[in-house]
Amino acid sequence: MRLSNLELLDLQHNQLTEVPSFDISHSRNLKSLWLTFNFIEGSLPESITSLTSLTDLELGNNNLSGSLPQQGGLCNMKNLAYLGLSSNKFDGQLPMCLSNLTSLRTLRLSGNRFEGTFPFSLFQTLRSLAVIFLSDDYFNGSFPISLLANHSNLTVFSISCVNANLKLETENPPFIPSFQLRLFDINNCILNEANNNKLPTFLLHQHDLLYLNLVHLTISGAFPSWLLTNNTQLNQFNLTHNLFTGPFELNSTSKLLQMEYFDISYNSIGDEMPPHIGFIFPNLISLAMSSASLRGCFPASIGELRQLNDLDLSNNNLSGYLPQEFGHGHNELRFLKLSNNNLSGPCLPLRSNFTRLLFMDLNNNTFKGKFPSGIINSTQLRMLDVSANQLFGEIPSWIGNFRNLSYLILSKNSFMGSLPQNFCNLTKLTYLDLSQNKFSSSLPRCMNMPFLQYLHLKGNHFMGPLPSTLVNSPLLTLDVMNNNFSGQVPRLLGSFLNLRVLIFKKNNLEGSIPDNLCVLKNISMLDFSQNKLSGKIPYCLDNITFGRRDTLGETKIGRFGVSWTTSAFSFIIQLATGEVSIVQGVKRDITLYRDQEVGFTSKRRDESYKGSILDFMAGMDLSENRLTGEIPLQIGSLSAIHALNLSHNHLKGPIPETLCNLRDLESLDLSHNILTGHIPAQLTQLYSLSVFSVAYNNLSGMTPDMKNQFSTFGSSSYEGNPFLYGPPLQQNCSSIDKSITGRNKQSHHLEANDFRDAFLWSFVGAFTVFFLGIIGVLYLNPYVCNYKLLLLERVITSYLYEWWQKRKTF
Repeated sequence: MRLSNLELLDLQHNQLTEVPSFDISHSRNLKSLWLTFNFIEGSLPESITSLTSLTDLELGNNNLSGSLPQQGGLCNMKNLAYLGLSSNKFDGQLPMCLSNLTSLRTLRLSGNRFEGTFPFSLFQTLRSLAVIFLSDDYFNGSFPISLLANHSNLTVFSISCVNANLKLETENPPFIPSFQLRLFDINNCILNEANNNKLPTFLLHQHDLLYLNLVHLTISGAFPSWLLTNNTQLNQFNLTHNLFTGPFELNSTSKLLQMEYFDISYNSIGDEMPPHIGFIFPNLISLAMSSASLRGCFPASIGELRQLNDLDLSNNNLSGYLPQEFGHGHNELRFLKLSNNNLSGPCLPLRSNFTRLLFMDLNNNTFKGKFPSGIINSTQLRMLDVSANQLFGEIPSWIGNFRNLSYLILSKNSFMGSLPQNFCNLTKLTYLDLSQNKFSSSLPRCMNMPFLQYLHLKGNHFMGPLPSTLVNSPLLTLDVMNNNFSGQVPRLLGSFLNLRVLIFKKNNLEGSIPDNLCVLKNISMLDFSQNKLSGKIPYCLDNITFGRRDTLGETKIGRFGVSWTTSAFSFIIQLATGEVSIVQGVKRDITLYRDQEVGFTSKRRDESYKGSILDFMAGMDLSENRLTGEIPLQIGSLSAIHALNLSHNHLKGPIPETLCNLRDLESLDLSHNILTGHIPAQLTQLYSLSVFSVAYNNLSGMTPDMKNQFSTFGSSSYEGNPFLYGPPLQQNCSSIDKSITGRNKQSHHLEANDFRDAFLWSFVGAFTVFFLGIIGVLYLNPYVCNYKLLLLERVITSYLYEWWQKRKTF
């Protein structure tokens, strides 16, 4: 089919995998071709480049690849005014012959793999350009923006550097532009390196900016309040990840009615927030000033921002109470983040009433009081974090109204009592952290949470069994350290097949370690220390991966994502004029990543593993129990483990030579057992080992060679084993032998003395009995008594004298 009179073909947002099968090459009158948001693959089709009459060509968001021809191809399409190739897989260098497109007004090349030296001379030639998008390509070299000084039509300039190899220069030489930008966007490039990363001075001559985005450029100097004064139509203002300092001053006599998105996060402002900020930007939708070293009080004027959707003032030095004006009438506020400040008083002002909150993070302040009642009507809440404050009291029953809650973090407070029965309504919880409070009693038996992946309960007074309904939870982390759980190790643990972290330290568990734990193949951290467990260590523990990546794949537990939907801006560009218009009310999905934190004892220290490091930690701690039997040989198969602690048990037998297979082992503690035999010499092959102890066992023989990591271990690693010798111990083999020989001689001497004394005392005892018998007989016969008595006395006396003389020389 030939469409010879076709002028516009719009096939956007379909599922095309190739250019339409009908022959568009015969459509000589075709002016506009729109194929964006499809799945077209391969190189740039010749059927398109032959359409020399085209003025508008949009091929963005496809899977096109390969290099653009250095001659012909696009370069022959001299009537093009709009060329869109964004979000494909084009690579190689830009063809210099694109300079033939002298009518080109809009050039969109973002999101490809173009590379090589930046062709700045090409852009110098294209004097008609009004819109330039070059973001996310791989150019290097330099680009003096002064080459665009005479591009009077230029309204949009956007560039982002993937590898920060492209150097942009605006000051050599400084220039006064002939253009008035509406959108100026530079991200992650090297800007004005030769001029101390200063802000471009040509911006002093810009007065029509709608969108200003200067991010990750390490720009230094005082906060440029003049940009706000000069550009009163600004809608988006983003200076994040730079080095701007104070003073932070805003003109109190003017209002920027168009300003909706203001973000100066990650700077070094070091000043107080302007108290009248809410009056200057009365229509703000998003206000973000996190990690900006701000100090002073929370401005009451923020209470005037009736359309505010997102507020992020986290990681600053703000202090004092939240003002009463804040919280009254904020029916649009969905995202509130005030964490890591010094704010005090109630979490939310008295009589505050937030109804649309989706995300509230107030952690690590000094808020006091009870659970914040100002959110009682925020029934759509997705995340609530009030951890690390000074809150107390019981959890109110109305918490069960938050049926959409996914993340609840109440740790490091003084909450007490039992969890309300309505807690079981929180069936969508993914992350629950109640650690380090004063909760008591048992967990509600109705806790059926089919999405729960992270459960932190450590440092409370919980008791009783774990609810059987938890078997429906796809747990990755279960941390109940330092509670009052008792009885047998829960059998239901064998149901958590995805479990990566299992911490039962400091409870009152008894009985043996069940074999069904061995089915939890994905565990990387296992801690049952400081309980009352007995019996043998299961031989099947080698079924557990303990960090082996071949089984775990790419599962990450160190970070979890919190998602919510917020308002965003969008803009449209008029093809004919390059004019930029802001589109209001666009929604966007945002994911904020938070770090999970788990405590584990390693290298004799209580360590806190947080964030990405948690993904690589692997350890097992069974210390301070009553375990018996030998150390299983199979433990030597846990090749990826970093910490192994079996100390303070009743383990016997030899140290397995298979432990030398634990090449990633950093900490090994077998102390305070009744192990016997030699220390395997092969352990010196553990090149990562930094902590080692076999103290207080019954080991014998020579200590391992003082080489590799073992050259760093002192005598304390071996003390309490009297038959060990060799460095770093003081005794050697001969001193051990002499000690043993001396002990044998002393033992023989003591045995001889004991035999002699026993014989003598037996003789004395028998003689005494005989003597008393004779006396009795003589006493009963008075006729012979007088005659025999003297004779008997003499005999006995003589005999005793002779015995005593022999006793002295025996």
